[in-house]
Amino acid sequence: MKELQTGRLLLRRLRREDVPRIFSCWASDPAVTKYLTWQPHESEETTHKIMDLWLAAYDKPETRRYGIELKDSGELIGMIDVVQIANGEPVIGYCSGRAYWGNGYMTEALRALCDALFEEGYPSIYIEAVDENTGSNRVIQKAGFSFVGSRVHTPPAGEKSPVTLNCYRLKRA
Repeated sequence: MKELQTGRLLLRRLRREDVPRIFSCWASDPAVTKYLTWQPHESEETTHKIMDLWLAAYDKPETRRYGIELKDSGELIGMIDVVQIANGEPVIGYCSGRAYWGNGYMTEALRALCDALFEEGYPSIYIEAVDENTGSNRVIQKAGFSFVGSRVHTPPAGEKSPVTLNCYRLKRA
């Protein structure tokens, strides 16, 4: 997995020493995780355990999981990854610290990852966002994705409530 760069961002492999930053910047923040598939981390220990899984996944050549770092300050502000390949199509997920919302960083990171996936030969890319998450829907649309429909997602019992997901696709030009 090669690093990706944009004008303002470096998309790089996550490192064990990123755990405190990941925990404090976004993984423990209920506002960040409100529309995600996972609950806020209760402790850095939770983040450490998940980091072990993420680092082990880098041994698989298909893993595309990036920390999003600001070039000018070296601050890790979020992450973006291919969460799965479904029907031959990469499915992207992302999140970032609340302090960095509204600056165009995620749109920039999403475009960079999509460009890299198209270079690898994928003809299209898929992403979903909770209907109520207007910020994320806006990011996806600004990155050039087209709306293809909605579906209701019902999480396992005891987890979050059912949500309507907006589904988007971006096709290689």
